[in-house]
Amino acid sequence: MGTDQTHPIAGPALLLAGAKASVPLERLPPLLERAQSTLRERRDTYRSRYECVLDSEDSACFLVEAGHWASLGAELGFTERETDAVRRAHAEHLLYAGRREDRETEFEAALDLREVVVVGRS
Repeated sequence: MGTDQTHPIAGPALLLAGAKASVPLERLPPLLERAQSTLRERRDTYRSRYECVLDSEDSACFLVEAGHWASLGAELGFTERETDAVRRAHAEHLLYAGRREDRETEFEAALDLREVVVVGRS
C-alpha cells in the first residue's frame, strides 16, 4: 500500500527510490501524484495493451516498453531527473512486491527488458 492515498507506491519502495534518485525525497510524492492522475485515466488502455504481472487490492503493475516513462515524463512536463525518479519508484515498488510474493528474480529479469507502470485503484 502506498504512503499516500493519491499514489500506490509502497513506503519502503518510495524511500529506496528516493535514496537513489537525483531529486530530493520530499519532491517525489508530488511527482508520483501527478503521474498517478494520468495513469488512472489510462488504466483501461494499460489493461488492454500490456501484461499485468501483479494485481492487488491497491494497484495493478503493468510491464510496458522501454522508454515509456521518458515519453510519459515529457508529456507531464517532468525533467529527465524527475522522470527517472518516478520510473525508479515504480520499479522499486514492483521489486518490493516481488520480494513479498517470492517473485523478485522474475521481476528483476522483466525490468531488464521493460519498464513498469503501477496504477492505483483509488
